[in-house]
Amino acid sequence: MKFCSQCGAPLVHTIPEGDNRHRHSCPACGTIHYENPKMVVGCLAEWDNKILLCRRAIEPQHGLWTLPAGFMENGESAVEGALRETLEEAGARVKDPTLYSLISLPDINQVYLMFRAQLSDLDFAPGEESLEVALFAETEIPWDKLAFRTIRATLERYFNDRRRGDYPLYIEDIRHRNH
Repeated sequence: MKFCSQCGAPLVHTIPEGDNRHRHSCPACGTIHYENPKMVVGCLAEWDNKILLCRRAIEPQHGLWTLPAGFMENGESAVEGALRETLEEAGARVKDPTLYSLISLPDINQVYLMFRAQLSDLDFAPGEESLEVALFAETEIPWDKLAFRTIRATLERYFNDRRRGDYPLYIEDIRHRNH
């Protein structure tokens, strides 16, 4: 960020009075520009012991498989965002969403909220951001072609939990850099 969105003046990177972190601040109008993590919301959509996956039509990770998920929009709840993303990416309607995992990625300023949900029906199709959409049994998951570590971690836990018949809430941090 180089210029103030309020007045257009060049920004400085400083610790504002009363704060403890560097922020982009405008010396001309006094606006402090806060940058906060992005929320990624999505669904682990279940049907008859299978999980719905989407093959990505966009970067990053074009052509690889993921759960239907994306960035939460302003003005919507986490559940509303997860349902919207599932509909947009997979053309799928789900019901009974339950929070399953919260994974923080501090190094890239993202937080993933994944919900377990039941597919309402088998009427699904790829959205604009997906090349294809399909249901996979555990033995059919394309493990070597999954797009993101968060998705792999979610799926591995899910299948272990399903074998046990218990689905606790997972809260985890995944860091890429050494701290």
